[in-house]
Amino acid sequence: MSSVHIPEVRICFVGDSFVNGTGDQECLGWTGRTCANANKKGYDITYYNLGIRRDTSTDISKRWLQEVSLRLPKEYDGRVVFSFGLNDTTLENGKTRVDLADSIKNAREILSEAQKLYPVLMVGPAPYAEQKDSQRRQRTIDLSNQYASLCQELNVPYLDIFPILEKSNIWINEARANDSVHPRAGGYAESDFSR
Repeated sequence: MSSVHIPEVRICFVGDSFVNGTGDQECLGWTGRTCANANKKGYDITYYNLGIRRDTSTDISKRWLQEVSLRLPKEYDGRVVFSFGLNDTTLENGKTRVDLADSIKNAREILSEAQKLYPVLMVGPAPYAEQKDSQRRQRTIDLSNQYASLCQELNVPYLDIFPILEKSNIWINEARANDSVHPRAGGYAESDFSR
């Protein structure tokens, strides 16, 4: 009886603190949980978490290619999942860290280049837990909608998690109880869409 060979898949998750799993006392975040579930389903996953706290789309545009290239040599089945944007919408000194036009330009450059090299998926920004900040909420929704349109244009799959997680009591309550931004393990388990 011959054993079935399961191909090895390498995935780079590139983004910000939500990709990093900041706040998760189990140190898995949604990326670790997604890959653990894929392994349980029989996939041979090697995953690389390339999430950096406070990174904007501008920061990611400068680093992603080198970091991903080192981890996804051509002889392997490599994939890239991008998720960023919430830090772009943060107000500092009276203006957003990255304006909307530049966020879209950065995303276009990143995704256009990445899809020439690898299968790519984009995950939209997560909601900010402090819902009293309606302007921040609207900026995030606007950015997510722009990312969705861009991904449709580029034929890149896009997962808009904002409306799902905004309705998640676990995500919102854990984030509020933590640092008003990042949930704990239960919130990240809510955002594991591989289940």
